[in-house]
Amino acid sequence: MSSSESNDHPRFIEMTGKTLFRVLSDQCPTPTELAEVGVNDESIIRVNPQGDIEIRRPGRWDVIGGLLGDFEERIRRETGLDWS
Repeated sequence: MSSSESNDHPRFIEMTGKTLFRVLSDQCPTPTELAEVGVNDESIIRVNPQGDIEIRRPGRWDVIGGLLGDFEERIRRETGLDWS
């Protein structure tokens, strides 16, 4: 772990639910499972480097699942963003 990861705030890539649906793989929650916890195309989602998926709720973020496999590259490719 780099010093910037351990000393600074948690790192995330934010995206919409629509983008999250595009980066899912066979090892991830299904679109149906994500919809059951409230994810839709317009949802505000963030994922950390460990793969935890969080959804923005009024006044808080809720962890709703996790990504497995080579999700980091898929997320960077789909969003054009890096962890910040």
